Order: sequence, then C-alpha cells, then structure tokens
Amino acid sequence: MLLSHRDAIRSAYAGDIAAEDARDAVEWAIGELDRGTERVAEKVNGSWVVNEWAKEAILLYFSLRRMETVEVGAYEYHDKIPLKKGLAEQGVRVVPPGTIRYGAHCEPGVIVMPGYVNIGAYVGSGTMVDTWATVGSCAQIGRNVHLSGGVGIGGVLEPPGARPVIIEDGAFIGSRSIVVEGTIVEEKAVLGANTVLTRSTPIIDVTGPEPVEYRGRVPAGSVVVPGTRPKDFPSGSYDLVCALIIGKRTEATNEKTALNDYLRDLGVQL
Repeated sequence: MLLSHRDAIRSAYAGDIAAEDARDAVEWAIGELDRGTERVAEKVNGSWVVNEWAKEAILLYFSLRRMETVEVGAYEYHDKIPLKKGLAEQGVRVVPPGTIRYGAHCEPGVIVMPGYVNIGAYVGSGTMVDTWATVGSCAQIGRNVHLSGGVGIGGVLEPPGARPVIIEDGAFIGSRSIVVEGTIVEEKAVLGANTVLTRSTPIIDVTGPEPVEYRGRVPAGSVVVPGTRPKDFPSGSYDLVCALIIGKRTEATNEKTALNDYLRDLGVQL
C-alpha cells in the first residue's frame, strides 16, 4: 500500500517503518516548510492548531541528515542543516552574520539583522528580527512584529504535539525579553525590556480594581512589564518573578509615535 507523505512521516516517527523509507516524504515536508506552503502551527477558527506531522518531519530530518562543512565567504559552518537560499528572490533581507536555516520561512519584507531563525519557524512580512534576537525552532512570528535586540524566542520541537511559541501580528517584544514553552503573545501586545514569559509565569492584569491572572497567554493589546510578587517559604517571604499588565493599546496608540508616547507615560522601557 502506498502511503501519503504525511502518513509516511507519521509511520516513520512511530517506528512502524524505517526513517530511510520515509526520506522522500521528509524532504518534501522540509521543502514545504521552507516555502511556507505548510506550517508547524496555524490559526484555525480563531485557535492555534499544531501540525504534529510537520514537527515529526523535522525530528526525522535531523536523524537522516549527515554533518557537512559549509563555507560562506570567510565563515565556515559544520552542521546537518543547510542555510536558506534564494533570499533576494523571496524579498528577505539578512544582514551578515544573520542566519536563517533551511526549513524556516520568512515572508517578503522580513529583515533579519545579525540574528537567527531556526528550522520550522515562520516569520511574517514586515517583521524585524533585530540584532542578536533568536527565533527558535517552530516558533510562529506574525506580521509587522518587532523582536528587539537580544530577544530570545524559544524553540519547541518535542513532544510533537506541544504548541510552539507564537507571537501574533503587530506585537512588540522589548530588548532582552524571553518568551518560551509555547507561550502566546497575542496581537499588538507589547512586552517591556527584560520581560520573561514561560508557560507557568503569572501574567497579572493590574489595571482594574482586582488583579486578573493569566498563564501562557498575553491578551491582545496588553502592555506588559517585568514584576515580582511575594511568596511565603519556611525560611521567609521572597519575591518571585511575574509579569504585570499595566495598560492596553487602543486605536489611538497604534500609530508608532503615539505608541511611543503612551509607553513613555507608562514608564515602559523597550
């Protein structure tokens, strides 16, 4: 019986057939991810859905590839995964020594300063990956997003069903912020500098009369800064890291200059 590419990938990952027998299917999948015709995760009816077969293909790809030396001018790399090619034709700007791995897709208009975009990631048009910012494996970055200098967007490869980090359209991620473990930053949210978000980080909206707590998700339009809150231990009370929602973007603050003024009034460092 002939298996479809997706079925072959799933069978190989489950160990029902040898990985080598699924090589053509795996190569097809990585090529589709590179072209952006398939994605590791996509929004369906308002909710993000993970395509497990795509993550399984990436994991199989690592096992099937062999180490090789790649020379780029004065630079030498020794790795299993080749670099992305055809950037000019795709309308993608990459500033040396910025790197995009094969199997990641960047829409036209993406700018990658000396940063890094890993396999399986998807980056939307108009997005800036600033200096030393990293986009981890399978992360989904929306359109017109700014990843400021030193931002770390974590990769999520295993287990295949785990949601990757998702940064939706129009978000602004401040310098040295870290977003990991499948956290979602929804549309037009702003993270102040040095904000750290994991799946378990308390994200507390303090703009109303009572605090409202979120985990693993920053609501759309939220302005978030690093914070702490006390927790009692046998040896005493200590402050643990959290994140605080201290404001909300509005239509009036969406224009860049107005947003900067609004954030400055809130005391947000970017």
